[in-house]
Amino acid sequence: MKRFGLSEQRLKEVIQIIQRLNPKPGEGKAIIQEYIVPDFIVERIGDDFVITLNEKSVPMIRINRTYYNLFKKQKNLSPELKEEIKKQFSRAKWFVASIYQRRETLLKIMRAIVELQREFFETGEGLKPMIYKDVAEKAGVDISTVSRAVNQKYVQTDFGIYKLRDLFSEKINTADGGEVSNKEIKEKIKEIIAQEDPKKPLSDDQIAEILRSQGYNIARRTVAKYRDQLGIPTARLRKRIE
Repeated sequence: MKRFGLSEQRLKEVIQIIQRLNPKPGEGKAIIQEYIVPDFIVERIGDDFVITLNEKSVPMIRINRTYYNLFKKQKNLSPELKEEIKKQFSRAKWFVASIYQRRETLLKIMRAIVELQREFFETGEGLKPMIYKDVAEKAGVDISTVSRAVNQKYVQTDFGIYKLRDLFSEKINTADGGEVSNKEIKEKIKEIIAQEDPKKPLSDDQIAEILRSQGYNIARRTVAKYRDQLGIPTARLRKRIE
């Protein structure tokens, strides 16, 4: 304003124009609609949960009867061909068994998640701190197996469809010795920033102090990390002229 001799009203008008500009006008306006097909379906029936692996688009895998008959009727075949058929038949059986084993592993992991996050699947709220190790111990599998199993997978619940990775979160200690999910802290940060004075946005230190006054033991650097993950800019970039 000082440099160009602008009034505050004129500066606001200029900022509004700049904010409406497209920095990449050559990209066009093509919109690709992506539909999410859940990998798991969790339904509550009474006090129990029914967990289903959504395999509607996956065909039933079985060994071709022609090869099965060749395996059974080996009288007129050469020893080499007999051995090759046996080998391929064994490989096919192993492959089919592996598919079914993977299915059971996925269901076992999903059951463990539902048990650990029962309140969430009952009410749609109250997500608890949960890491891969918790699920691995509950399901009796390796942590890497849990990581692969939940990658890019979705679950359909009575309250909507969720990305499985979003059900995992680190824990934050509270002043009374309790534990809360870091997702709850992120929501608190969003609420605090939404209520701040846009002329004097809060720094990460100030947000951390507010959270500590509410009973959450959290450091400034943790606030900065969560704010960044939420896609919220720093205080300097949040400053607005009313």
